[in-house]
Amino acid sequence: LHRVSLIFKLCQVRRRSLLRKYIFILLASAEIKVGASVMKNAIHVALFALISLSLFMEGDSKKLKFARSFINPYPRFQQYSDGGDTGDPLYLTPLIHDPKIPNDQVRQKAAVVGSQFHKVESYSGYLTVDAGRKSNMFFWYFPAEEYPDYAPVVLWLQGGPGASSLFGLFVENGPFEFDSHGHLQKRNYTWSRSHNLIYIDNPVGTGFSFTGSDDGYARNEKDVGRNLHEAVMQLYELFEWSNSTGFWITGESYAGKYVPALAYHIHLMQNAVDTRVYIPLKGLAIGNGLSDPLHQLKYGDYLYQLGLIDDRGLNAFHIEEEKGKKCIEQHHMDCAFEVFDGLINGDLTNGSVFHNLTGYNYYYNYLKTDSDLPNDVLGNFIQSAATRRAIHVGNMTFHDLDKENKVEKFLKKDVMDTVAPWIAELLNDYIVCIYSGQLDIIVAYPLTRNYLMHLKFADADKYKTAERKVWRVDGEIAGYAKHAGHLIEILVRNAGHMAPGDQPKWLEWMIHHLTHYKKVV
Repeated sequence: LHRVSLIFKLCQVRRRSLLRKYIFILLASAEIKVGASVMKNAIHVALFALISLSLFMEGDSKKLKFARSFINPYPRFQQYSDGGDTGDPLYLTPLIHDPKIPNDQVRQKAAVVGSQFHKVESYSGYLTVDAGRKSNMFFWYFPAEEYPDYAPVVLWLQGGPGASSLFGLFVENGPFEFDSHGHLQKRNYTWSRSHNLIYIDNPVGTGFSFTGSDDGYARNEKDVGRNLHEAVMQLYELFEWSNSTGFWITGESYAGKYVPALAYHIHLMQNAVDTRVYIPLKGLAIGNGLSDPLHQLKYGDYLYQLGLIDDRGLNAFHIEEEKGKKCIEQHHMDCAFEVFDGLINGDLTNGSVFHNLTGYNYYYNYLKTDSDLPNDVLGNFIQSAATRRAIHVGNMTFHDLDKENKVEKFLKKDVMDTVAPWIAELLNDYIVCIYSGQLDIIVAYPLTRNYLMHLKFADADKYKTAERKVWRVDGEIAGYAKHAGHLIEILVRNAGHMAPGDQPKWLEWMIHHLTHYKKVV
C-alpha cells in the first residue's frame, strides 16, 4: 500500500480523485481474505488500475470524450443510408409569420402523409427558435383522436440529455408502436387518444433538432426554457388551440429539468411582460425525473435494501455520495458530475461503482441486468428516406448518441444543479404530478421522495403527513398516490424508468385523469 501511495504522488494525472476512486472500488469489491499474499495481489490490482486508467484518461480532463449520454437508456439510431429521396427540410417559422399565408395552408404543408402511418393525422417540421444562431427545433404533432378542438395540449420531452423524443413517441405513449416482427402498428393505449400530443427534440442539437453554432447549444435550463417557449408559441400560432382546456408539459428522466424549465419560463414571462402568444399553462407531469441532485444522490441505502450490494459496497457508496454532496454545496458542479458519473454511469471512468459491485449494465429496471429495448427496428424506420420525406426533415443529420453528444457536453455543469426552487414556486399556481416507476434505479422512488421531503413549498408540511392511498385502474392495483395542495405524488407498480412504456394502460389513465381534473385516487 505504501508503494501505491508513492505512485499517486508521482503520477502526473489531473484526476487523481478518480484514480483513487477506481482503486478503492477494486479493493472494496474484491472477495479476498486479509493476508500477506492477498495484500500483494491487491497491490498488483491497484497498479494495473493506475496504468490502465491513466492510459484511458490521456492526462487532460478536457480531452475526455463522452462515450454515451448520461442517464440514457435510449437506443442508438443508425445514420441515414438507404439512398432514397428524402425530400427537403420544412422550415415553418417564415410561413407562420407571413401574414399573406393562411394558417390552413401552412398546416397543409406540415401534414405527414404516408401509408406507413395508418391514416393517423399528424404534422411535423422545423421551428426556428434562434435565427441568429440558426437554431431549429423539430416537432411532431398528433391531434387528439377524441374532441381535438377541446382536448388539452400535452407536450412530451425526452431526457438524456440529448435523447430524441421520438423514443417516447414510438416506445412509450405515442399512437404508434412496433410489433414483434418490426412492423409499425397503432398502439392500444396512447396519450393522443384524448390529448393534442406534441413531441419536440429538445434541446437544440438533439435528434433532428440542430443549431448552426456552438453558441446555440443550451448551457443551462434557462436556455432550454427560452428555446422551448419560443417553439411552443409558434405551435400555438400555427394550430390555434383557442378552445383547448389548457397546456400541460410532461417528460421523464433528465426532462425532470426540462419540464420545470419551460414551465418556469412561461410563468415568469407571462407574469412580467405581454408575450405575443399567451400559453394557458395548467400543470406538469414528471416521470422518474432528475430535478434536485443534492437530495437524489442517495443510491447506497436503496441498493443495499434491494440486496444488490453488501456492507462493504454500502460504505463505498456512502463515501462517494458525501463527496458529491460537498461538491454541490460548494457549487463545484464539474466535481459533482464526476462523482455522480463514477458512482452510476461510468462514462468518464472504466466502469462505475454500481457496475463493478453489481455486474449490472442496466439501471432502469432492477429486474434486468441488460437492456432489451428496440434498436435497429426503430432506428431504421426513423432514418429511412420514406420516413424522412414524410416528416419533412430531408437529409438533415439525426444526432446519434453514439457520436459526440454536444448537448451533454455543454450541459455538463447543469447536470448536478437543481430546479427544486422553480418547482416549489410553480406549485403555487399549477398542478405538479411527480410519478415514479417502482423498479427504477437511476432515479429511484426513494431518491425522488427524499427531494420532495426537502422541497420548500407552501404545502410542504401537508405533504409530509399526507395519507398514501392505493391507486386502482379497473380494479387492479396500479400503484399508490398522495396529494398535498397542487402536488400529486404517484408510485407506478411494476414499472421501471420508462413507466409509460412498461404500463401503458395505467399511465394513459393517469395522464387523462390529471389533465381532465379527475381524481387519481
